[in-house]
Amino acid sequence: MKKGIAASKGYAIGKVFLYEEQEVIITNDLVNDTSVEMEKLTHAIKLTKKQLEQIKEKAKASLGEDEAAVFEAHLLILEDPEYIDSIQNEIKDNKANSLHAIESVTKGLVALFEAIDDPYLRERAADIKDVSRRLLANLAGHTIGLEINEPETIVIAHDLTPSDTAQLDKEKVVGFLTNIGGRTSHSAIMARTLEIPAVVGLKDITSCVQNGDTVIIDGTEGLVIINPDEATIRTYRDKQIAFKENQKQLKKLKDVQVVTKEGKKIEVCGNIGKPEDVLQVLEYGGDGIGLFRTEFLYMDREQAPTEEEQFESYKFVLEKMEGKKVVIRTLDIGGDKTLPYLPLPIEMNPFLGYRAIRLCLDQIEIFKVQIRALLRASVYGQLAVMFPMISGIEEFKQAMEIVELCKKELEKEGRSYSEAVEWGIMIEIPAAAVMADELAKHVDFFSIGTNDLIQYTLAADRMSEKVSYLYNPLHPAVLRLIKMTIDGAHSQGKWVGMCGEMAGDEEAIPTLLEYGLDEFSMSATSILGAKKKLLEN
Repeated sequence: MKKGIAASKGYAIGKVFLYEEQEVIITNDLVNDTSVEMEKLTHAIKLTKKQLEQIKEKAKASLGEDEAAVFEAHLLILEDPEYIDSIQNEIKDNKANSLHAIESVTKGLVALFEAIDDPYLRERAADIKDVSRRLLANLAGHTIGLEINEPETIVIAHDLTPSDTAQLDKEKVVGFLTNIGGRTSHSAIMARTLEIPAVVGLKDITSCVQNGDTVIIDGTEGLVIINPDEATIRTYRDKQIAFKENQKQLKKLKDVQVVTKEGKKIEVCGNIGKPEDVLQVLEYGGDGIGLFRTEFLYMDREQAPTEEEQFESYKFVLEKMEGKKVVIRTLDIGGDKTLPYLPLPIEMNPFLGYRAIRLCLDQIEIFKVQIRALLRASVYGQLAVMFPMISGIEEFKQAMEIVELCKKELEKEGRSYSEAVEWGIMIEIPAAAVMADELAKHVDFFSIGTNDLIQYTLAADRMSEKVSYLYNPLHPAVLRLIKMTIDGAHSQGKWVGMCGEMAGDEEAIPTLLEYGLDEFSMSATSILGAKKKLLEN
């Protein structure tokens, strides 16, 4: 038995298909005729675009518009001057062969994204890797992709890229396992969308099995059983039946409003990173959007999004939610998250440095563009705006001064906005949690960002393998800060949400409910399970 990360719940029993790509041999040999290499590159880019268009259409049919948007992003990478021009410059200026040029540029970009703390943004590295892998294969003349012909197949690979996962035939593939990866990787997200079990981060699963072996996937506990006996197979067949029945029951909760025994309504909302993600939140019966991470609008581009672009994105989400509350977080960038058009200082401790609201209060013109777009969009729904990384009341007051300035500008221009917008803060710095009762006198609401609050409280970087064992959402100190935050808000008649991973943790939900948390916000696929847990308590 092996233990990994439970990426997609459920149980699968099937035969192993080991997926190993043909290796592309890359040398650092220089070339004499750079024009030939440029021609090869141009041809490979065209072929890669054609393949991605086909995969995108297939993904639309099998996964829906939301997941197909990943491949739109892949196509944009092939249009990105920073990526393509850098490869071409490697060839022209350094006489690099095209394979080496792609590998060199890709490594630099991937290193940049993998250094980012936010797991959703860090997964952009997987997109770049996927595109470059396809480009390299096309340059080398290799075939690429999964071809599964047998039913009840379990795919096992070192890793599965988004394009690999999108091509999985659900009629034949019943689950997959990988050596690397996490819950927020594209392959994990797609597995949940396809509703097939998956366990990732198994380290060496590819060397533990052979083609044709029987394997059981326990996607609920993150377990893998290789060549099980008949009694174990029967046990897991029963678990499969029970799980499928449970999934049917969960779907009945889509339109159910969670109400506590005391009659208090609890909102179960979804976190989104892109405007189109709102569709999945609606599909799973979300009561609203508890976190819209707007930094995605700023990433992977050569210049900041315009006011009009942002306005259209916010308007789209507000209209789709049809009057349900939408909580939008202002730009949370800086320190470890860099933008090509915004030079930032190199810092020894970027997580404690120039980022989020600190950056926005310094880069006021960038901040004003976002605030103006948010205010203009506010007339299309129930908008709440929150500022990240607030450590004290002065930062909130400064942010609100800019809000008032933007309101006056819009009034002069004859543009409308809603006065019903709620203005709140993220509680992710322990100092803010300790001062919650004072902060609550000035804000409309709190949203607890547990991902950062936990690591700041315990001084443990959740991305560090060496200290990740210290990262414990149920640590007494963390729970005390959460309770202080909720009590502080309620003492002033203000509501509190939670948008970190902990909000969807079924083990933590009873405690959070007992503390009086008003809103739980999580990934869309966790919403129904959270509703069930809340209704049981």
